[in-house]
Amino acid sequence: QVQLVESGGGLVQAGGSLRLSCAASGSISFINALGWSRQAPGKQRELVATISRSGRTTYADSVKGRFTISRDNAWNTVYLQMNSLKPEDTAVYYCNADSAGLNYWGRGTQVTVSS
Repeated sequence: QVQLVESGGGLVQAGGSLRLSCAASGSISFINALGWSRQAPGKQRELVATISRSGRTTYADSVKGRFTISRDNAWNTVYLQMNSLKPEDTAVYYCNADSAGLNYWGRGTQVTVSS
């Protein structure tokens, strides 16, 4: 199993930046990819960014050029650097791990962007 704990959320003004972190523990050697998703009130969960073990990254169109996903070499922490934040980025942000065919989720961290 994999345990994921997010941190770094908070309240920021539009145009500001935040850096989210996700600490992974447990069977991290089986992780194939890590990612971030978000869910705004009344909306479906949206995949924001992913990073594979090879370092390949993907981004939702809505965050391209503003968000950057990265990980440490030990593959136990994944980051989401969020710049030029907009009010529509307000959501609960969840870390997820694809490990041995199973998907694990953290409990989420709230990001609120004020206009």
